[in-house]
Amino acid sequence: MRNTFMFVAIACGALSFMTQAHAAIKTQAVEYSAGGTTMQGFVAYDDAKKGPRPGILIVHDWMGLGPFAKDKARQLAGEGYVAFAADIYGKGVRPKSPAEAGKLAGKFKSDRPLLRERVRAAFDKLVAMKQTDAKKVVAMGYCFGGTTALELARSGAPLAGTASFHGGLSTPTPEDAKNIHGPVLAMHGADDPNVPPSEVEAFKEEMKKAGVKMKFVAYPGAVHAFTNPAAGNDNSKGAAYNAEADKKSWVEFEQFLKEAVGG
Repeated sequence: MRNTFMFVAIACGALSFMTQAHAAIKTQAVEYSAGGTTMQGFVAYDDAKKGPRPGILIVHDWMGLGPFAKDKARQLAGEGYVAFAADIYGKGVRPKSPAEAGKLAGKFKSDRPLLRERVRAAFDKLVAMKQTDAKKVVAMGYCFGGTTALELARSGAPLAGTASFHGGLSTPTPEDAKNIHGPVLAMHGADDPNVPPSEVEAFKEEMKKAGVKMKFVAYPGAVHAFTNPAAGNDNSKGAAYNAEADKKSWVEFEQFLKEAVGG
């Protein structure tokens, strides 16, 4: 009877510890601004962890900041990082359809100074947080967000590294690659119709010419948006989830983080 009581007590204690550990992940909406526009990002970090730790800036896809990017922030917070999901479009500005998203994303892609201004504001907000080690910040992004993370790097932001998941790779100012700090990781769907081989080769040449340490990984059979289950599984549509590519790219990214910031 005594042994049974001890087992129950230990089990309850373990459950309580796990609950407390889970509860230590703090999340909240964070407002910041750029050029007179208010944005609303999302931060996640382990409130029980003391002192500054590496920061991860996450940039959303063309549908705007939503559950996908926020879930990534929570996941990375659980690994000991302070993760900030940026809002490029502005507070309350969220496309309601792919057509609307395409138009909105196109606005920023055709105005790279504006895109850089918005993402730099998010970077500055993350760096200013007391939980963040300003010398160990990595930018990452998905699709439109991958393009944005690369533009932040090209702008000369003091990043420890930059990672793109199935992002657009082209830029109107490839000469700006000389401003990139830290290594670059580009993860690409080998069959992605939105980022053709010519764009891939131009990107590789851009990085090589600028002397950037870059790793490019192409996943066979994967198309655009291969990390997002919401993209469905029909490759013929040009965007589809690929479980294998999703898993492998995350492992690749985790290794990249360890090398970039020692996470």
